[in-house]
Amino acid sequence: MAPVYENGVLSELDEEYLYDPAILESLDFDKCSVKFNPPISPSHPGPGLRVRPLSTNDYDKGFMKLLSQLTEVGEVSREQFLRRFHDMKQCPNTYYVTVVEDTETDHPGDAVIGTATLVVEQKFIRGCAVRGRLEDVVVNDTYRGKQLGKLIVTTIMMLAREMNCYKISLDCKDKMIPYYESLGFSLEPGNSNYMTMRIPKCSL
Repeated sequence: MAPVYENGVLSELDEEYLYDPAILESLDFDKCSVKFNPPISPSHPGPGLRVRPLSTNDYDKGFMKLLSQLTEVGEVSREQFLRRFHDMKQCPNTYYVTVVEDTETDHPGDAVIGTATLVVEQKFIRGCAVRGRLEDVVVNDTYRGKQLGKLIVTTIMMLAREMNCYKISLDCKDKMIPYYESLGFSLEPGNSNYMTMRIPKCSL
Protein backbone atom coordinates (compact mmCIF):
# COMPACT_ATOMS: atom_id res chain seq x y z
CA MET A 1 0.00 0.00 0.00
CA ALA A 2 1.29 3.44 -0.91
CA PRO A 3 1.49 6.12 1.78
CA VAL A 4 -1.67 8.20 2.20
CA TYR A 5 -1.68 11.94 2.88
CA GLU A 6 -4.54 13.81 4.54
CA ASN A 7 -4.19 17.61 4.61
CA GLY A 8 -0.48 17.16 3.95
CA VAL A 9 -0.02 14.74 6.87
CA LEU A 10 1.00 11.14 6.35
CA SER A 11 -1.58 8.66 7.66
CA GLU A 12 -2.68 5.05 7.22
CA LEU A 13 -5.97 3.52 6.11
CA ASP A 14 -5.16 -0.07 7.07
CA GLU A 15 -2.42 -1.87 8.95
CA GLU A 16 0.55 -2.68 6.76
CA TYR A 17 3.54 -4.92 7.46
CA LEU A 18 7.14 -4.07 6.64
CA TYR A 19 7.63 -7.47 5.01
CA ASP A 20 5.49 -10.51 4.24
CA PRO A 21 4.49 -12.34 7.47
CA ALA A 22 4.48 -15.59 5.50
CA ILE A 23 8.28 -15.48 5.55
CA LEU A 24 8.24 -15.93 9.34
CA GLU A 25 5.65 -18.69 9.06
CA SER A 26 7.91 -20.60 6.67
CA LEU A 27 10.91 -20.70 9.02
CA ASP A 28 11.74 -24.28 10.03
CA PHE A 29 12.88 -24.15 13.65
CA ASP A 30 13.45 -27.94 13.59
CA LYS A 31 16.65 -27.09 11.70
CA CYS A 32 17.74 -24.57 14.34
CA SER A 33 20.69 -25.56 16.54
CA VAL A 34 19.55 -23.25 19.37
CA LYS A 35 17.37 -25.08 21.87
CA PHE A 36 14.59 -23.65 24.04
CA ASN A 37 13.29 -24.99 27.34
CA PRO A 38 10.33 -25.01 27.29
CA PRO A 39 10.19 -25.19 23.48
CA ILE A 40 9.08 -21.96 21.74
CA SER A 41 9.27 -20.68 18.16
CA PRO A 42 7.97 -17.71 16.08
CA SER A 43 4.70 -19.60 15.50
CA HIS A 44 4.42 -20.58 19.20
CA PRO A 45 6.22 -17.90 21.24
CA GLY A 46 4.13 -18.36 24.39
CA PRO A 47 0.60 -17.62 25.66
CA GLY A 48 -0.72 -14.32 24.34
CA LEU A 49 2.45 -13.55 22.40
CA ARG A 50 2.92 -13.06 18.67
CA VAL A 51 6.07 -12.73 16.54
CA ARG A 52 5.52 -10.70 13.37
CA PRO A 53 6.98 -8.01 11.11
CA LEU A 54 6.87 -4.38 12.21
CA SER A 55 3.56 -2.77 11.27
CA THR A 56 2.28 0.74 10.67
CA ASN A 57 0.24 0.42 13.89
CA ASP A 58 3.27 -0.17 16.09
CA TYR A 59 3.90 3.49 16.80
CA ASP A 60 0.80 3.38 19.01
CA LYS A 61 1.80 -0.01 20.45
CA GLY A 62 4.98 1.31 22.05
CA PHE A 63 7.65 0.43 19.49
CA MET A 64 9.56 3.69 19.90
CA LYS A 65 9.20 3.53 23.68
CA LEU A 66 10.69 0.03 23.63
CA LEU A 67 13.67 1.21 21.56
CA SER A 68 14.33 3.85 24.20
CA GLN A 69 15.27 1.01 26.58
CA LEU A 70 18.14 0.28 24.20
CA THR A 71 19.45 3.68 23.14
CA GLU A 72 18.58 7.33 22.61
CA VAL A 73 15.50 7.67 20.42
CA GLY A 74 14.60 11.35 20.56
CA GLU A 75 11.22 12.88 19.78
CA VAL A 76 9.78 10.95 16.83
CA SER A 77 6.27 11.80 15.64
CA ARG A 78 3.85 9.30 14.13
CA GLU A 79 4.38 10.98 10.75
CA GLN A 80 8.15 10.55 11.02
CA PHE A 81 7.66 6.93 12.00
CA LEU A 82 5.41 6.25 9.01
CA ARG A 83 7.75 8.04 6.60
CA ARG A 84 10.68 5.93 7.78
CA PHE A 85 8.53 2.79 7.62
CA HIS A 86 7.64 3.47 3.98
CA ASP A 87 11.22 4.44 3.11
CA MET A 88 12.36 1.05 4.44
CA LYS A 89 9.59 -0.81 2.64
CA GLN A 90 10.60 0.80 -0.65
CA CYS A 91 13.95 -1.03 -0.31
CA PRO A 92 12.71 -4.61 -0.84
CA ASN A 93 14.65 -7.55 0.61
CA THR A 94 16.65 -5.22 2.85
CA TYR A 95 14.94 -4.38 6.17
CA TYR A 96 13.39 -7.08 8.33
CA VAL A 97 12.32 -5.33 11.53
CA THR A 98 10.66 -8.03 13.62
CA VAL A 99 8.68 -7.58 16.83
CA VAL A 100 7.15 -9.60 19.64
CA GLU A 101 3.67 -8.40 20.62
CA ASP A 102 1.74 -9.13 23.80
CA THR A 103 -1.79 -9.45 22.41
CA GLU A 104 -3.37 -9.79 25.86
CA THR A 105 -1.77 -6.86 27.68
CA ASP A 106 -3.88 -4.43 29.67
CA HIS A 107 -1.65 -1.65 28.34
CA PRO A 108 -2.08 -1.47 24.52
CA GLY A 109 0.45 1.36 24.37
CA ASP A 110 3.12 -1.07 25.55
CA ALA A 111 2.06 -4.08 23.45
CA VAL A 112 5.34 -4.32 21.50
CA ILE A 113 7.62 -6.02 24.03
CA GLY A 114 10.57 -7.14 21.91
CA THR A 115 12.27 -6.34 18.64
CA ALA A 116 15.31 -7.02 16.51
CA THR A 117 16.29 -6.08 12.96
CA LEU A 118 17.95 -7.95 10.12
CA VAL A 119 19.56 -5.64 7.57
CA VAL A 120 20.55 -7.44 4.36
CA GLU A 121 23.53 -5.85 2.62
CA GLN A 122 24.06 -6.34 -1.10
CA LYS A 123 27.71 -7.18 -1.88
CA PHE A 124 29.92 -7.46 -4.94
CA ILE A 125 32.22 -9.92 -3.15
CA ARG A 126 31.65 -13.68 -3.04
CA GLY A 127 29.88 -13.63 -6.38
CA CYS A 128 27.53 -10.76 -5.50
CA ALA A 129 26.47 -12.39 -2.23
CA VAL A 130 24.38 -10.87 0.55
CA ARG A 131 25.43 -10.39 4.17
CA GLY A 132 23.16 -9.98 7.17
CA ARG A 133 23.54 -7.61 10.10
CA LEU A 134 21.72 -8.04 13.40
CA GLU A 135 20.70 -4.67 14.83
CA ASP A 136 18.59 -3.05 17.58
CA VAL A 137 17.89 -6.05 19.80
CA VAL A 138 15.80 -5.24 22.87
CA VAL A 139 13.20 -6.92 25.09
CA ASN A 140 11.03 -4.99 27.54
CA ASP A 141 12.55 -5.16 31.02
CA THR A 142 9.41 -6.65 32.54
CA TYR A 143 9.34 -9.57 30.07
CA ARG A 144 12.92 -10.73 30.47
CA GLY A 145 13.54 -14.30 31.63
CA LYS A 146 10.99 -15.72 29.16
CA GLN A 147 13.56 -16.62 26.44
CA LEU A 148 12.20 -13.81 24.26
CA GLY A 149 15.61 -12.25 23.57
CA LYS A 150 16.90 -15.64 22.55
CA LEU A 151 13.80 -16.17 20.41
CA ILE A 152 13.97 -12.85 18.57
CA VAL A 153 17.71 -13.20 17.87
CA THR A 154 17.28 -16.79 16.67
CA THR A 155 14.40 -15.67 14.45
CA ILE A 156 16.69 -13.10 12.84
CA MET A 157 19.35 -15.80 12.36
CA MET A 158 16.79 -18.02 10.62
CA LEU A 159 15.63 -15.09 8.49
CA ALA A 160 19.24 -14.50 7.42
CA ARG A 161 19.47 -18.13 6.34
CA GLU A 162 16.17 -17.79 4.48
CA MET A 163 17.55 -14.73 2.65
CA ASN A 164 20.68 -16.74 1.69
CA CYS A 165 23.06 -14.50 3.64
CA TYR A 166 26.58 -15.94 3.62
CA LYS A 167 27.07 -14.65 7.16
CA ILE A 168 25.39 -12.56 9.83
CA SER A 169 27.29 -10.18 12.08
CA LEU A 170 26.58 -7.88 15.01
CA ASP A 171 28.24 -5.38 17.30
CA CYS A 172 27.74 -5.73 21.04
CA LYS A 173 29.17 -4.63 24.35
CA ASP A 174 31.85 -6.81 25.94
CA LYS A 175 29.47 -8.06 28.63
CA MET A 176 27.14 -9.45 25.94
CA ILE A 177 29.81 -11.50 24.15
CA PRO A 178 29.17 -14.71 26.16
CA TYR A 179 25.44 -14.43 25.47
CA TYR A 180 25.88 -14.20 21.72
CA GLU A 181 28.53 -16.91 21.78
CA SER A 182 25.92 -19.19 23.39
CA LEU A 183 23.74 -18.60 20.32
CA GLY A 184 26.50 -19.55 17.87
CA PHE A 185 28.24 -16.24 17.17
CA SER A 186 32.01 -16.02 17.53
CA LEU A 187 34.67 -13.33 17.60
CA GLU A 188 36.79 -13.20 14.46
CA PRO A 189 40.53 -13.45 15.25
CA GLY A 190 42.22 -10.15 14.50
CA ASN A 191 38.89 -8.44 13.92
CA SER A 192 37.26 -8.34 17.34
CA ASN A 193 37.30 -4.58 17.80
CA TYR A 194 34.53 -2.45 16.37
CA MET A 195 35.47 1.11 15.40
CA THR A 196 33.05 3.94 14.75
CA MET A 197 33.01 7.61 13.87
CA ARG A 198 30.09 9.79 14.86
CA ILE A 199 29.44 12.48 12.28
CA PRO A 200 28.39 15.86 13.72
CA LYS A 201 25.37 17.59 12.24
CA CYS A 202 26.15 20.39 9.83
CA SER A 203 24.93 23.92 10.59
CA LEU A 204 23.45 25.36 7.45
